[in-house]
Amino acid sequence: MDLQQRIDLLAELGKYCQSDETPWRAAKQRAHLENGWFTTEFIDLAARQIAAEHLQKDKLQQWTAGYGLPEKNESPKTVGLIMAGNIPLVGFHDFLSLFVSGHRQRIKPSSRDEVLIRHLAGRLIAIEPEVATVVEFSERLNGCDAYIATGSNNSARYFDYYFGKYPHIIRRNRTSVAILTGHETTEELSRLADDVYQYFGLGCRNVTKLYAPENYDFVPLLEAFRRYNYLADLAKYKHNYDYQLTILLLNKKYYMSNESILLTENSSPFTPISLLHYEFYTPGQPPAATLTDNEDIQCIVGQDYTPFGKAQQPTLSDYADGVDTLAFLKAL
Repeated sequence: MDLQQRIDLLAELGKYCQSDETPWRAAKQRAHLENGWFTTEFIDLAARQIAAEHLQKDKLQQWTAGYGLPEKNESPKTVGLIMAGNIPLVGFHDFLSLFVSGHRQRIKPSSRDEVLIRHLAGRLIAIEPEVATVVEFSERLNGCDAYIATGSNNSARYFDYYFGKYPHIIRRNRTSVAILTGHETTEELSRLADDVYQYFGLGCRNVTKLYAPENYDFVPLLEAFRRYNYLADLAKYKHNYDYQLTILLLNKKYYMSNESILLTENSSPFTPISLLHYEFYTPGQPPAATLTDNEDIQCIVGQDYTPFGKAQQPTLSDYADGVDTLAFLKAL
């Protein structure tokens, strides 16, 4: 397959992701049954986002043109791909980058997000059987020429040990934050709720900490966030909320709540499900300078940064950890 054929195939896959075909509907239902955090709402959200931003022919052509990818990859490598499973199809961009680059990929999906990626790869093979020669799934990734691995800080140490001598991209825990000025509109705060609540806050692009000016009034924010209060009706989410509330009460820590999320002051950008940290800053001295160099931060949301409500809408060029995956693959 040449580059244009691969792009055409991906565009066809984009149409499928937006369809209501029975096999796709069944795959999404099966993914939900195997992982309760993958609700139908959030699987559909991920599929729509991928179809709109990653699987449009014009966007794919513009993206690849910026790298001068050859029509034919004359020396394809075999790249081992270890995927995370925190949110639906979180590893799709790596799959897409490898496919469009013309390399072979050997995939080890997360047990938490195995159904969807296998199904979409199978769909590509159904459209064009030759895809099966460049995409395979395996529990063991021995003998690859390069590796892309995403996991926790703990698993990254193992990845470093096993794959360090090969060309590699190894990703660790990351999260995202928002910088508030106190002048946000109700609409902006409502869009910020998307950045916080979507995928239950499990993604690296989910906002898990707020930076607010001193004397910030949190009441309008908590009111705007109430549109996600229905999540508290889900047993898995409510269990986490009740547990975190109990911890705060036992430790006699000050908190605020709207019955679906707990806000508490904490310096850490990382939070468990249902908890949102905040930290105050002196007006006129926002913390952006320290955040842009912080390896824990994937995305900053706010005025002059990623717009409110857009954290979970990355484009093809929004690479995880800021590492240009396609440039890495072209250089192999």
